[in-house]
Amino acid sequence: MPVTSHNLDVSFNKFSFSTFYYSEFPFRNPKQSVEFRQFPRINCAKKVKRTGKLRYPSEKKKLRQQKQTKTDASTRLEGVWRISRLAVSVQDDPGKDFWDVSEALLREIAKILEFPVASMLPPEAFTVVRKSFDARKLQKEPKFVYTVDVDVQKLLHIEPRTWEFISELEPKIGCIEFLHHASSSGDLMSIIRNDQKINETATSGEVVPSNDVAGSDKFSPTRKPRVVVVGSGPSGLFASLVLAEVGADVTLIERGEAVEQRGRDIGALIVRRLLQVESNFCFGEGGAGTWSDGKLVTRTGRNNSSVLSVLNTLVHFGAPRSILIDGKPHLGTDRLIPLLKNFRQYLQELGVNIRFGMRVDDLVVNGEHVGGVKISDSRGSFNSSFQKLECDAIVLAVGHSARDTYQMLLSHNVNVAQKDFAVGLRIEHPQQLINDIQYSGLANEVLSGRGKIPVADYQLAEYVNGTDMGILSNMEPVTRSCYSFCMCPGGQVVLTSTDPSELCINGMSFSRRSSRWANAALVATVSSKDFDTLSLNGPLAGVEFQRIFERKAAMMGGGNFVVPVQTVTDFLDNRLSVTSVPPSSYRLGVMPANLHELFPHHITEALQRAISMFDEELPGFISSSALLHGVETRTSSPVQITRRSDTWESTSLKGLYPVGEGAGYAGGIVSAAVDGMHAGFAVARNLGLYDGSMDSVLGKAQNVGFAKY
Repeated sequence: MPVTSHNLDVSFNKFSFSTFYYSEFPFRNPKQSVEFRQFPRINCAKKVKRTGKLRYPSEKKKLRQQKQTKTDASTRLEGVWRISRLAVSVQDDPGKDFWDVSEALLREIAKILEFPVASMLPPEAFTVVRKSFDARKLQKEPKFVYTVDVDVQKLLHIEPRTWEFISELEPKIGCIEFLHHASSSGDLMSIIRNDQKINETATSGEVVPSNDVAGSDKFSPTRKPRVVVVGSGPSGLFASLVLAEVGADVTLIERGEAVEQRGRDIGALIVRRLLQVESNFCFGEGGAGTWSDGKLVTRTGRNNSSVLSVLNTLVHFGAPRSILIDGKPHLGTDRLIPLLKNFRQYLQELGVNIRFGMRVDDLVVNGEHVGGVKISDSRGSFNSSFQKLECDAIVLAVGHSARDTYQMLLSHNVNVAQKDFAVGLRIEHPQQLINDIQYSGLANEVLSGRGKIPVADYQLAEYVNGTDMGILSNMEPVTRSCYSFCMCPGGQVVLTSTDPSELCINGMSFSRRSSRWANAALVATVSSKDFDTLSLNGPLAGVEFQRIFERKAAMMGGGNFVVPVQTVTDFLDNRLSVTSVPPSSYRLGVMPANLHELFPHHITEALQRAISMFDEELPGFISSSALLHGVETRTSSPVQITRRSDTWESTSLKGLYPVGEGAGYAGGIVSAAVDGMHAGFAVARNLGLYDGSMDSVLGKAQNVGFAKY
């Protein structure tokens, strides 16, 4: 609806009101028709609206819901109204760490409701459900953008004079939405227990035959189904949580160490260059995401019920409640570590047997069904020997660096397929430069993560057409997606090698993001066509592709985990003109090198073209102070372990459930957790521990393949 400019001088004493109760206030009397003066309206140029097939899926969904929902006068006064796109200027907003309803936000809400006096609106009737910072250049000025839920009954109870304004609200796509009730999604434990109570109530007094539940005839009443979960990353933790809650006997196997010892091992790597091949930035409790930026964004969608249940579960274990509201939530390593300790303690209280420092070396296969695992001490103890654990199901939740596991699966003829992924370099700028590019005059408000506005980040993506480049003669032209990946504002570059002869890197940040550097991977997609040019074939061709460039990067750096680097300007000019380079956050040392010779020519040229295109979007991105680090290869799993969509089991072995990022079905903390959660319910259903359907509560599971986060 058009909004009268707030700069117009409106004098309410010019209106004629009834001497009824409302005469003391400038509100409309519902029993009296009042004609208002026609004030001039300031109309901005209309934006092009998306219609028909051009609408986003979320817009189509909301449009269908609005057509199905009749919002008569009585309904409007009973439910919840969701108001979006409420913009508050930086000067008026309390800042990025304020999550309640401010006076400035009340004024914006009053404009939408057409309520004359914003100060009379009760803040407790409104709930902020989303807050983000919009610094796009198309805006006149950077603003905080809010989504707010209006509790109508509470609003009318506290301020009855708002009833007519609420009764005249109409849904508007993308701005105003009517909800019958406030959308809420509790943590996973509460959801499971509430569902169990509902099922118990529904079946009370009924005699349910034991064979009504699939798999219930396999186990005696005194024996719980035994499940082995391999890997304690997000997917493994959430699968273990579901299975333990529904009554399975769960053993969680993790080749790495608990976060306490893992932190000491990482410290020894940084200070003394001692790499523990089973306890490092990749392996250990929490997976590779523990020592990262801790991003909680996902392509699945923030309003997805599964995502909300994961976020609420993280809050239960110690994450700040702001992750439920923040438009770009992240935790940081310093917050992830205590959260994982709480998660571990809760699982142990449920009876989960967690075994750190144990590696799964082989499967026990009985015909077409897995019957257990063979494990050994990954710490390299002289007295270590294989142990055999029998089980009824295995949840394989390894990370994307578990290359020995992929090889082991192939020895059992498990179907493992090649998957596209991306490789490239990690670029690092001074954080102040990124602040200046993104915020201009507001850059001084960042204050190393302690100011009013967030530390500046970026997300870039371009398609590079291979027909315009000098492609190798033995390869057809390929159009590649080149994009920034895992951007870490206020972060540092870290080593993610799992072999002393290989070199690969990633980025991480702490919660405050107070470092003076900003880094991000700049990567280009690769596929089987790229593997073929290097004569790499078979399911693990992508793994060998990674190894080639990780070993080459290690040699270019001179060994001892020194990273080869090159300024962006030199990389674009195919030269190495200087022996000194800008400072780097990488703590194990850097060495100037010809990174334009690291990858095949077609990948290098794609990255060069992409960087030039990124500079057009962010002028100043190409800078002599920007430093490229090599090499970034483990953006996602290079394989996919195929599984059935109905049972979530491997297409090759019954009882084997490949899940998460290492299996090729997720990319990032949240999507991996969602995949593990749904897999946990699938296993429970197949074992007869759960006979319901969580789709109505958690939403339909999505098999995510190649993911960018």
